Amino acid sequence: MGRIERVAFCGLGIMGAPMAANLARAGFELSVWTRTTEKTERFAAEHGARTAATPAEAAEGAEGIVTMLPDAPEVEGVLFPAADTLRDGALAIDMSTIAPTAARAIGERLGEDGIEFLEAPVSGSRPRAEDGTLTIMAGGEPAAFERALPLFEVMGERIVHVGPRGHGQLAKLLTNTMGAVNAAALAESVVVVRTAGLDPQAFLEVAGASAGGSTVLALKGGPMFERSFEPLFKLEHMLKDLRHCLDEARALGVELRLGGLAEGLYARAAEEGHGQEDFAAVLTAVE
Repeated sequence: MGRIERVAFCGLGIMGAPMAANLARAGFELSVWTRTTEKTERFAAEHGARTAATPAEAAEGAEGIVTMLPDAPEVEGVLFPAADTLRDGALAIDMSTIAPTAARAIGERLGEDGIEFLEAPVSGSRPRAEDGTLTIMAGGEPAAFERALPLFEVMGERIVHVGPRGHGQLAKLLTNTMGAVNAAALAESVVVVRTAGLDPQAFLEVAGASAGGSTVLALKGGPMFERSFEPLFKLEHMLKDLRHCLDEARALGVELRLGGLAEGLYARAAEEGHGQEDFAAVLTAVE
């Protein structure tokens, strides 16, 4: 299996667009597709990529394809048609967050068509996607991981091969569930701070230097106090990840009690119209 030089990138959303832009700047020959034609054309014009009307067209002759999409049905809708036009022995890399069972099934089906598959979900939200410092957790064959490394090193800072197919997604779902629980606890603190009349900046300063300090506090504390929910990671996507994690844990015979409580809060916020906002909008449900 040779070096990947021509890459099809499918999914130019909040995370996908900056990830693809980093690949283009690094010199990879890029063809791009996303559901919105105008977005595809705008990205191609800005970054010198080739536009494609369909995933299969984007994948034509490519040695690698990267997907960054909402969930498994969208990934299947891209990768299965693309398998017919990829170069023989191509590598498919799904960097979306989907259920581990779905990742294993997708890999098995692509393998029947002679396509290698690697799951490589990411952590870090849009700012880290923009500066190429994402955490990438990959699951799959070691040889596929080594082949994907030149791409990963452009998009990420911490790159970990966590194990066989499915383990990358499980690691991502667990870390997102931890983040979701953390954000819900932070939201409760924000409500108490406001009710008590405690100075928000003073609270954030001392909390950040204490046992309550975390990446979630640093990124979401200010926006929660300001009620600024511009999406860096959409609440509806966090809810999806929580539900996948709960399902996988149940299949293993494990009950995630805190995850279940958090799922209820995120579901309520989504039902009240905050799904397209940042997951910091879980504050609205806590309030």
